[in-house]
Amino acid sequence: MKISLWSIGKSNDTYVKEGISEFTKRISKYFPVEWTIIPVPKNAGMLSEMDLKKKEGEIILQWISPTDFLVALDERGKEMTSEGLANFIQQRATESTKNIVFLIGGAFGIDESVIKRANLKWSLSQLTFPHQLVRLILAEQVYRACTILRNEKYHHK
Repeated sequence: MKISLWSIGKSNDTYVKEGISEFTKRISKYFPVEWTIIPVPKNAGMLSEMDLKKKEGEIILQWISPTDFLVALDERGKEMTSEGLANFIQQRATESTKNIVFLIGGAFGIDESVIKRANLKWSLSQLTFPHQLVRLILAEQVYRACTILRNEKYHHK
């Protein structure tokens, strides 16, 4: 099973780049993993919030494969513990899911068309985080879930 981490926006800022790189490298010891940074549509500044989300949604729906298990990070989604995330990843592996795509939306969230396509809506927290930090938190939590699955010492109860 492959883990794909997708995010709309610009490349990682230096203050998070090293951490994201480190956790991505650690995840790769358990699963093939890949980051995809989806560029903001051209002339985004000229678009309304709704039109921008729609354009971003169109791009995502073109890129997503019918067999991908799409996890949309959304503030209205289901919250999970780290153990719950580990169980979720294990369940996907057991069901022979080929690719899990964790999607971080753009500045205004994820278009409803993509939310409807998502297999799961997941909320990291009720707090609002900058997109750069969400990437780092996501990478760390996926790594933590992998260590939980292997009963390694990283996670403490």
